[in-house]
Amino acid sequence: MQDTIQILSETDAIVARQRGREIARQLGFSVVDQTRIAISISELARNIILYAGSGVVEVTAMHGEHGDVGIEVLAADKGPGIADLNLALLDGFSTSNGLGMGLPGTKRLMDEFRIDTAPGAGTRITIRKWLHNRSY
Repeated sequence: MQDTIQILSETDAIVARQRGREIARQLGFSVVDQTRIAISISELARNIILYAGSGVVEVTAMHGEHGDVGIEVLAADKGPGIADLNLALLDGFSTSNGLGMGLPGTKRLMDEFRIDTAPGAGTRITIRKWLHNRSY
């Protein structure tokens, strides 16, 4: 399962959030984790709209070598990039008069979090959540 959503407006952010929640549900994630994934997608999509104007969100179901199941979300744009990534990941930091909880909150909600960005080169954020239902 994979879905790619062009992000141009708040409506597109809602569609991306709904598709992510639906794929998470189909993979067997709990309602709590479906909500975590949906919130994370919403934060990333809203950042695309706010800082880059447009971009894309790709939601992909993952099946690992050892039977692991997960969901990967890529949020990418060709906007101005993030000048100071360390600052952007601090709770309460915002360049848009927001609460500054989007990126650090998303990082806390997901199992894996990666940002590739540079000033003038856009931003690519990859997040993953794993379904932890097997015994170790």
